[in-house]
Amino acid sequence: MVDGVLVVDKPRGPTSHDVVAKARRALGTKAVGHAGTLDPMATGVLVLAIGEATKLVPYLSASDKEYEATVALGLATDTLDAEGRETARADLPARWRDALDAALEAERARTMQLPPIFSAIHAKGARSHERARRGEAVELEERPVRVAALEAIATAEAEIRLRLTVSKGYYVRALARDLAARLGTVGHLTALRRVRSGAFSLSEAIPLAELGPASPVVPLAAAAARVLPTCTLTEAGAAHARAGRAVPLADLGTTAEGEHAWLGPGGELVAVGRVESGQGRVTRGFTARS
Repeated sequence: MVDGVLVVDKPRGPTSHDVVAKARRALGTKAVGHAGTLDPMATGVLVLAIGEATKLVPYLSASDKEYEATVALGLATDTLDAEGRETARADLPARWRDALDAALEAERARTMQLPPIFSAIHAKGARSHERARRGEAVELEERPVRVAALEAIATAEAEIRLRLTVSKGYYVRALARDLAARLGTVGHLTALRRVRSGAFSLSEAIPLAELGPASPVVPLAAAAARVLPTCTLTEAGAAHARAGRAVPLADLGTTAEGEHAWLGPGGELVAVGRVESGQGRVTRGFTARS
C-alpha cells in the first residue's frame, strides 16, 4: 500500500462513504478517509487519503472548493435538491433576471449561512438528516462561511447555471434556497459538480470505476506540500521529531509561525508541526514505511 492522496471523480449515486468503502476493498486497507463530503446527487472531485495520509485530512479538507451548479427556480424540495420531496411551488417574477446581479452580489458578501436540515451536522445527539427523516423538528444555527467567487454562466427560462468557489462548510444546496428567495421565488439544486478541492483538481481525478491497486497516488510528502508550507529538518531535527520531542530552531529550517510540513533530509514527511516558545513542536507525527 502506498501512503498518499488519491483523487476520484465521483459519479452521481454513491455516497462519499460508499466511495471510501470501495477504496478500502480495492486497496486492501481500512486506512482510507475522504476530505470533504459530496452528496449522492453531486459528482466530481473527492479527495481520498490513504494510509498515513489520513492524518492530513484536517488540512486537505480545510481549503476552498470550486463547483459548477445548476439551480431550478419555481419549485422547492425538503432536501433543497432534486432528490427531495416537493414542498412548494411559486411563480417566477417576470423580470427575475434583472434582479440576478444584485442577488449574486448579496451572496458574495455572505459571512454566515443556515445549513440545510438534511445535512450531516449533529443536532441533539444525532445527525440532522436522520432526525429530519424521522419527522422531527430540526433547528440549526447559522455557521461562518466565505464566498471567494460566484458567477452566473448561463440562464434559461427557469434555471441558472453557476460557477462558485467557497470555503469549507458552505452548502451549495442552501445557495439554491437563498438565491431563489432573493429573486422572489423558490428553488432547488438540480446538478452539482466539484471541479476542485483545494490543490486537487478534476484534471487529475480517476473515474470511480477505474479505482484499483494501480491507481495513481500523490505521494505523502507531495500531498502535504500542496496544503502546507514545508521546511526541511536536519538529521538531528528529524530524530527529535520522530520521537515526538521539541526540535531546536537550528534543526528546524524555519522560524515562521503557523503549521508546516516537516520533511526529513531525504524528502520524506516526518511530521506536521509549529514553532512555539522558540522551538518546534510536533502536531502530528508520521510513520515511515519501508
